[in-house]
Amino acid sequence: MADNDIALMAHLMRRAGFGAQYEELEARAARGYETAVEELLHPEDHSNGMDLDLAERCFIEWNHFIRCVPEYIAWRMINSRNQLEEKMVLFWHGILCTADSKTQSYVTSQAELDMLRRRGMGNFRDLLLEISRDPAMVYFLDNCLSHKDAINENYGRELLELFSMGVGMDGEFNYTEDDVKECARAFTGWTIANGIPGQPYGRYSAQFVYNPEDHDEGEKTFLGHTGNFNGEDIIDIICQQPATARFISRHLYSFFVADEAQVPSWMNTPPRDPDTIKLLEEEYFRSGYDIRSMLRVLFNSDAFKDARFSRIKGPIETVIGTLRLVGDWNTPKPGFESIFDEMKHMGQEILNPPSVEGWHTGKEWIDGGTLVRRINFIADYVGDVSYPGIQDIVQKLAAEGPTISPEGLVEGCLRLLGHYELADETHQMLVEHARKSGELPTNTREFPDQVGNMLQMIVATKEYLYA
Repeated sequence: MADNDIALMAHLMRRAGFGAQYEELEARAARGYETAVEELLHPEDHSNGMDLDLAERCFIEWNHFIRCVPEYIAWRMINSRNQLEEKMVLFWHGILCTADSKTQSYVTSQAELDMLRRRGMGNFRDLLLEISRDPAMVYFLDNCLSHKDAINENYGRELLELFSMGVGMDGEFNYTEDDVKECARAFTGWTIANGIPGQPYGRYSAQFVYNPEDHDEGEKTFLGHTGNFNGEDIIDIICQQPATARFISRHLYSFFVADEAQVPSWMNTPPRDPDTIKLLEEEYFRSGYDIRSMLRVLFNSDAFKDARFSRIKGPIETVIGTLRLVGDWNTPKPGFESIFDEMKHMGQEILNPPSVEGWHTGKEWIDGGTLVRRINFIADYVGDVSYPGIQDIVQKLAAEGPTISPEGLVEGCLRLLGHYELADETHQMLVEHARKSGELPTNTREFPDQVGNMLQMIVATKEYLYA
């Protein structure tokens, strides 16, 4: 099997998942790239491979909270075989934002995330309809406080600005203040039922309710269309807009291909890759707003395949990818709360985006404090040769012969980390460091630690910040 095939598979799994150990990359590459893409796109065809009942025996609070403490979400990201399904939860969680800091109901947040798993690769219209009826969203953006004689514009505004269209495109506004008001009128009556007490049976998720008596039945004019619109009508009109196709396409490109400008600047900042964005826009309409079809086009495009190491990893990607690489936390054990804390201290807290705008990404993930934190976290793990994933790297390198050259050590570690690439100057620095030990016997007690030391040096490089 060609190294190029495995390198491409490593790229796919870093983007469409949270990375993979080399053995999995080889197995997926042997089945072929397009086959791997289809397997990722169709999680319904495969078991997720997780024994949730076993996990709940260890983490009893997961059962009490109906499987929705943040640690449980992270555990799924590490262990689910359906990696793209979990990656899409993270993708939509950063766009269709709610935050536990306001909702304060893990079970209601869990119901939302389950919906994102169910709808995240489906029809965008259906997803917008579901998020508009989602109790966490209805409460988070105050639609339960919007009434036919006293509208609250919060949800209507964010639906247009941050969830579907964006403020503008190509220097022109996509909607007006009147459109925001008319949109809000159409969603009056979309509310939630009274909460259910937490005792004696534990908490239940809040429930969506449509109250026809509180719905504004008057005529509305929205984006040039006039009628007695309700929320579903508004969503239908939104999905027909070229701005919506552009908005979704740019988000997919920024998350899966290469760092784009931040969302607030999109009105006056053209796409980084207009040809690929145009390809995705065309697929959006051709497929009837189908996200899975857009992802298929994206993953099979040359733009995606050629975009290796052009995205800075977010904190969640960094932490989850490291744990998947070393093979930790694939069985329940105490202490998982600290893993969640690591993501939070690096700047990305599951269930708590900083605002309805979500997280700013790319270079904004990196500053002096969080950079040290992420490097130390990764280096501590990859330098510990007791982890099965690191042992596997050591064994694969040892199997290459009785000795390994300094160049072979550097190249082997880069390959087994997922075919990482370094600048010439950085690469030469690592080789010079390895040369201090000369040719390395692979059957000595010191060899695993020498491998661990080289892995630590690689993950401390600027290049390793990228996926």
